[in-house]
Amino acid sequence: MILITDGGSTKCDWIAIDKNGKQAVDKIRTKGLNPAIVAEKKINKIIKKSDELMAIAKDVTHVYFYGAGCGTEKPRLLLKFILENYFVNAKVEVREDTYAAVRACINSNDEAAVVCILGTGSNCSYFDGANLNQRVASLGFILMDDASGNYFGKQLIRDYYFNKMPDTISVAFAHKHSLDADYIKYNLYKQTNPSAYLADHAEFMFINKDSEYISNLIAKGIRLFAENMILQYKEELETGIPVHFAGSIAYFAQEEIKAVAEELGFKIGNFVRRPIEGLVNYHINNL
Repeated sequence: MILITDGGSTKCDWIAIDKNGKQAVDKIRTKGLNPAIVAEKKINKIIKKSDELMAIAKDVTHVYFYGAGCGTEKPRLLLKFILENYFVNAKVEVREDTYAAVRACINSNDEAAVVCILGTGSNCSYFDGANLNQRVASLGFILMDDASGNYFGKQLIRDYYFNKMPDTISVAFAHKHSLDADYIKYNLYKQTNPSAYLADHAEFMFINKDSEYISNLIAKGIRLFAENMILQYKEELETGIPVHFAGSIAYFAQEEIKAVAEELGFKIGNFVRRPIEGLVNYHINNL
């Protein structure tokens, strides 16, 4: 049995397939296991708490984990070590989530493309048809993650407190989320996953997209991401390769992304909301 995981900072989707390429059990979902921000003890607790994972653990022969926070060696090896302790009969491979986006988005295994992730966090890489290339290392949600869920959540909270929201939007935002200062600071500075907490506020944008304030906020974030991340591959883009997008923020901001692409002159490719489906197809085709 092969276990394939799309691991974000907010949640992880796990799909098990048998040797014939058929889904063996219902999709399993756990909380996010980003090893860069979630403590080892907490990761163990999340995995151990999943009765569905524990029920199939001994039958798994391969684990392919694609996760946020796995782009540098130390957290990647930590998560690999933890997974090996639970899936004792399996060969465990841990890769950063950008590989999941590449394998889910590209039209063929050797297609060259720029691949972006806009989910709880954000990232951008160039896939040359064989290897993944990144020119800027991700420094996480405090310093980077432009146009991500946590970026937009932060902007919304800031604009609420600086009185930059229109009154109707401000009232609606306060009705949907607890905006007490102590509660916000508790979640940001004393809880284990502040990026996911911030990203939870981003959904508000997409149920209020008819607001000029919201549409401008989205466009500003997308433009910032494109200028900082996508255009670092300007020479490659000039050859006509597509720019693919994975993640919920990208999926719901397609209109704004297409407008920025036209403005800055790059070619839009595919939009994939949940990379796990594309990952399953990739591994079935490579059994």
